[in-house]
Amino acid sequence: MIVGCGDVGLRAVRRLSAVKLIALTSSPDRIPDLRRAGITPLVGQLDQPKTLQRLAGIAHRVLHLAPPPGEGRADWWRDPRTHALLQVLRKRSALQTLVYGSTSGVYGDCEGAWVNESQSLQPSTHRAQRRVDAENSVRHFGRQSAGRSANYTAVRTCILRIPGIYAPDRVGGTPRERLLRGTPVLRREDDVFTNHIHADDLARACVLALWRGKAQRVYNVNDDTELRMGDYVDLAADLYGIAKPPRLSRADAQKTLPLNLLSFMGESRRLVNTRMKKELRLVLRFPTVREGLQPQVGLDL
Repeated sequence: MIVGCGDVGLRAVRRLSAVKLIALTSSPDRIPDLRRAGITPLVGQLDQPKTLQRLAGIAHRVLHLAPPPGEGRADWWRDPRTHALLQVLRKRSALQTLVYGSTSGVYGDCEGAWVNESQSLQPSTHRAQRRVDAENSVRHFGRQSAGRSANYTAVRTCILRIPGIYAPDRVGGTPRERLLRGTPVLRREDDVFTNHIHADDLARACVLALWRGKAQRVYNVNDDTELRMGDYVDLAADLYGIAKPPRLSRADAQKTLPLNLLSFMGESRRLVNTRMKKELRLVLRFPTVREGLQPQVGLDL
């Protein structure tokens, strides 16, 4: 079962044709499209737990890609959607594996240091704090299942910490529109390291984690790119034949750029993906953004 079957979920579906697939959708309008993709749709709202009762006991493996709610809640640090899903999954014992797609934002600003999965979490945004809450709930769910009686199967829970997702065939999946708008980037001395994963490689990681992920394990899911944000955008400009963006100091950027963009410019880290390669045995088809930003013609993904 896929919960949050958007772009990455549908890419994962292409690699799961040999199994029966179920997807939770909050939109009845998506039912025809999901059926055409070979998926059995179930209508339910993670924000309305009473609509989720049919999910109990119907899947052996669950891929949870639904994001937490946005701002505006009094309990802004919680992810009630993940809590609601886990509550219904506890009701029956069919579940064997639960994979949760989190974010690398849970690490916070690491000042450009290399970061593996043992790094302490220092979320600096509300959305990252909600992801930490979801991660904690998923890990507790796995530990709790392991402590049940012999009549229950312990659930392997895996967490994927995901950085910036990109792909030329993904809506907003490249810096092209940003380049056409001429949005500035930081000058090199103020710039931050960013991390990336092609949407197709991420989908493959999700599927592999459902079968190969170890219990209570966290995986950084990123490619081998080592670039600062401005250099990433400059590379895209070269590949697409578009003018490179202007460079600003951090002080000037704080005066002119929107807050949501500034938030991504305030954290710098380089993710270590060794565990992903060794344990999930994922061989990246797009090892760096240079390969991944270019349209792939005639390639079976």
